[in-house]
Amino acid sequence: MPNLTKAHDELFNRSPDEVFPDLRTLYNHCHEQKQNAVEKWHAPSNIRPILEDHVPMLSLGEDGNHTLNNWSFTQLCKIAGIAKDTVKKVSPKTAVDVFLDTLPGGTKPMQFLTDGDQLRSIHGATYTRLFNADLLSTVNEFAVDFQPAQTAVGAGSGLYCGEQDMFVFLIDPTGWTEIEGEAFAPGFFLWNSEVGKRTVGIQTFWFQAVCQNHIVWDATDVTEFSRKHTARVHDSLDPIRYHIEQLAKKRDERRDGFANVIKKAMKEKLGKDDEEALKFLTKRGFNQSLAKEALKIAEQNGKFTIFSIVDALTRLAGKNPNAGERTELDTKASQLLSLVN
Repeated sequence: MPNLTKAHDELFNRSPDEVFPDLRTLYNHCHEQKQNAVEKWHAPSNIRPILEDHVPMLSLGEDGNHTLNNWSFTQLCKIAGIAKDTVKKVSPKTAVDVFLDTLPGGTKPMQFLTDGDQLRSIHGATYTRLFNADLLSTVNEFAVDFQPAQTAVGAGSGLYCGEQDMFVFLIDPTGWTEIEGEAFAPGFFLWNSEVGKRTVGIQTFWFQAVCQNHIVWDATDVTEFSRKHTARVHDSLDPIRYHIEQLAKKRDERRDGFANVIKKAMKEKLGKDDEEALKFLTKRGFNQSLAKEALKIAEQNGKFTIFSIVDALTRLAGKNPNAGERTELDTKASQLLSLVN
């Protein structure tokens, strides 16, 4: 089973101001960004790099002068066909002169995303924006039982949003169930960029553990969907909603199925008496002394049901100081549930 590292990679590539403690705070931030966002359309011939207070800016004609953030500056360099590192090495005045000489002309409109007097991004006419707030609205509506994983090292929450993109890592901590005798819980990664840094997408999965570095260990049932920001990008909300719904549906089915197994396991006996149960356990690879101790615990409940024996073995496993042996015994004990008819 693979280990998933998307959240791990995000954890070590985010500054503190890009980290959000919960979904509500993240949504409020993204909603405010959407409210402040203004798209402006101008032909290349109408834009002009200028120098204001020793800072390179971009004049959008009648829409005024706008500062550049790191991402929009990167895009401007790409449009001009010059290396960003080269421009950063020259003086602000020289940088403006370079842009004046290299920016293309033409009359085909380009879109400029602004927030006040800051220019957030520059795109051609084919780019279609999906706001983070709209994506999070889908999450809030259909992923009601999901929440951030435990806080990672460096206070990483799994909820990130910066000037270039957004990333969300959510799990359902109540969704644990058995898959082929092992415990798994559902989770998903969600990502988007309002400024063209990355696609919009979702990856759903079932996992066994999440470490403090936000590596998702032993994932199964991994599915992924992504789409570029083209004309039909808003249609991506439907498949993203579908992926979340399917994850929740499978969680409920597996949880209900496991609950039914437990109910049956509380009635079915593992042999007619302790001698028969002991023989069965030793044939399944359990140490005889451990099996006897488990049967004594199970007998206190008045019966040798599959559930009482599994429960006894799990308790004994918890007392084992060796983590490897403890895990092995836990796994072997849970596999006894497959005997339920």
